[in-house]
Amino acid sequence: MTAGAPLRVGLAGLGAMGRNHLRHLAAREGCVLAAVADPAPDLVADAVARTGAAGFDDAVAMIAEGDLDAVVVAAPTTTHAVLAHAAIDRDLPVLVEKPLAATVEEGIALVAAARARGVPLQVGHVERFNPAVLELGRRIEKGWVGALYSVTSRRAGPFPARIRDVGVTIDLATHDADILSWVAGERPTRVYAETAQRLHATNEDLLFGLLHFPSGAAGMLDVNWLTPAKRRQLAVVGEAGMFELDYLTQRLTFTSADVGSPTIIDGYATTFEGNVVGVEVASREPLAAELDAFLAVARDGGRPVVDGEDGLWALAIADGLLRAAADARPVDLTGFSQRVPR
Repeated sequence: MTAGAPLRVGLAGLGAMGRNHLRHLAAREGCVLAAVADPAPDLVADAVARTGAAGFDDAVAMIAEGDLDAVVVAAPTTTHAVLAHAAIDRDLPVLVEKPLAATVEEGIALVAAARARGVPLQVGHVERFNPAVLELGRRIEKGWVGALYSVTSRRAGPFPARIRDVGVTIDLATHDADILSWVAGERPTRVYAETAQRLHATNEDLLFGLLHFPSGAAGMLDVNWLTPAKRRQLAVVGEAGMFELDYLTQRLTFTSADVGSPTIIDGYATTFEGNVVGVEVASREPLAAELDAFLAVARDGGRPVVDGEDGLWALAIADGLLRAAADARPVDLTGFSQRVPR
């Protein structure tokens, strides 16, 4: 790349998430969307007409022939490993949509390849760039909750017929595996789960998961494709109070642990109400912030905010949850850190 020239970015995948990346990359300063790839000719033709990018029906060919400085992979999960390796082999910084790969073994190989060549590998855990999540992290660091007791997430919505290659655990719960670990500031040592398959043809579409952290904090995941309304929520409870967060509205509140005297609802139901404070959040689209962070790393070097190791751990936790559900027993993750490439 010539110093001062815009980054030439290639986009692999023009599905629902790929089109979101397309929208941002086409409008970003400091980069040019140089090439797009997808096996669907109509999607490629539309993207080329809108952006002037070169069009490919094969993403590996795009990476090899597109004269690129960086690559964004937003293709189906089962293609992530092949496409990310193709970019890494050409020393191209790569942003891979979550999950990092379809299997833990694929994820380990990707992290090892990126570290061996010194290529930045960022994973698209976009919730880490949600302004409400970032504000939550700042408040936790300042001691607002004190000792952490629990982190509970709910990620639910209608069944997406477009996702056929993986189940809800690998596709969605990887978000929460990453966020819960980030909030706790540590990786879980033990996981357990129950799953169900109701609408998906081949994989689970409901997960209830439990995470145990070394500090003693507990995590819980409620993730499904069965709820008729989209819900994205997080609750963090500690000795000094509770944060409640809505990812979609970017609303964040804090309730102090000083609950005061009980009140009566309708004359019969006793309840307690702590002091609830709304926390100001500067709203921004998380994907825009994620792409800005990736482009900065691609241009200037450094370690991505959410790197390959983060994505690998999220994948390992999701895999552990699936194994726990299949075997009806907890799965120990204490030895997984030894498998993470150094």
